[in-house]
Amino acid sequence: MTQPNILQILVDDMGYGDFGLFNGGLCRTPALDHLAQSGICFTQHYSGSAVCAPARAALLTGRYPHRTGAIDTLEGRGLDRIALRERTVADLLKAEGYATGLIGKWHNGALDPRYHPNRRGYDEFLGFRGGWQDYYQWRLDANGSTMEADGRYLTDVFTDEAVAFITRHRQEPWYLHLAYNAPHFPLQAPEDEIQPYREAGYYTEGVCRLYAMIRRVDRGVEQILASLDSLGLADNTLVMFTSDNGPQFGGEGDLCTTRYNCGYAGAKGVVYEGGIRVPMLLRWPAGLPTDGRWCGETVHFTDWLPTLLRAAGGQVPAELTLDGVDTLDAIRGEATLADRPRFWQWNRYTPVGTSNAALRDGDWKLVRPSIRESMRLTEADLAMDRELKYEQEKHSEIARTPEPDREIPPPPPPQLYNLAHDPLETRDLAAAEPARTARMLCQLETWFAEVEAERRAIEDAW
Repeated sequence: MTQPNILQILVDDMGYGDFGLFNGGLCRTPALDHLAQSGICFTQHYSGSAVCAPARAALLTGRYPHRTGAIDTLEGRGLDRIALRERTVADLLKAEGYATGLIGKWHNGALDPRYHPNRRGYDEFLGFRGGWQDYYQWRLDANGSTMEADGRYLTDVFTDEAVAFITRHRQEPWYLHLAYNAPHFPLQAPEDEIQPYREAGYYTEGVCRLYAMIRRVDRGVEQILASLDSLGLADNTLVMFTSDNGPQFGGEGDLCTTRYNCGYAGAKGVVYEGGIRVPMLLRWPAGLPTDGRWCGETVHFTDWLPTLLRAAGGQVPAELTLDGVDTLDAIRGEATLADRPRFWQWNRYTPVGTSNAALRDGDWKLVRPSIRESMRLTEADLAMDRELKYEQEKHSEIARTPEPDREIPPPPPPQLYNLAHDPLETRDLAAAEPARTARMLCQLETWFAEVEAERRAIEDAW
């Protein structure tokens, strides 16, 4: 079999409940629903983190985000950066002869030129390097040059550029990481997309706008899939569609975005299932079943680098130590993945291992709930985040000011859930399973100490 083209579509803050396939038509996603029905839909697929930059680092490197140095979304402080010693999936596929491109959101090195996508394995880049962007007043980086807003809606810009990339490289194997920023804040969408949801009469304005943003992404996916068909590339193109983390909930009054997410506990930012269990649709007619099957294997963001490399006919270099494993045979239904522990932890600034951490081992999941004091951002960092989007010239270098002083109180007790019987995490079994809870807590603490040691080594080098 010739090398497949690889189209890796990543959206921002979209949960299972944002697909018509799972929400009974609350939000219309006909193209994505068709993609699931003509490929494989994963039901136990996990992000690498409950928030954006760390999750993306895990997806692109096959390693837990702490090991890569990408521990938070704060680009102004450089906490979003994938360390220069890391190799990305683009690096490895480029070595296999692929043309590589990134269109859309990067957020793994916003300020320092050494961390530019063109220096991290991507031959072509058109997008933005930070955490979010205005959908109309956008300013993009095109291989180091500036592209100013021209009246188009940003999602449409990324769709058009994706079609152009595919067309340019149709005579050679290509890998395109298409990172739509929708439906991330700010909640902006064309009026004709918003109006049908308003007319339904039972959504907040925030949810109307958000569903409209998703509908526009769905139209973009439809356009891209049609281009693959017209170019004769559909059969041997591996298309994957996923989200970086769970849906963003919250907001006040009519701009509240809290909505249906299949009953999962939590949302973006926390390590309950609603924050880290994310959709994955996969289609590759020449290499995978096309019967619309649901895959119940537990697959993690770190697994995709070795899986894609194997699909491309390559091998993971011997010197590269990954946390993920090749899942291709399991996805094909030819094998079963062995149980192995998966870990998560995230808070603001320096990681706090007792806050917002989780371990899944088989059907069992241990959760260390978030500690409020570890999750707070300063007003100065919030202001810098906004200025980096609208007034970039004010922050051209990484901020070196000290982190805010924080007094972290003792953590609340860990919680234990059996996801086979309780996927919505409604029954805490820690008191009923003290030995299992203690054992898993020790596992989680040991993992955190290991990845933090690697992170501190990177920090010292910086």
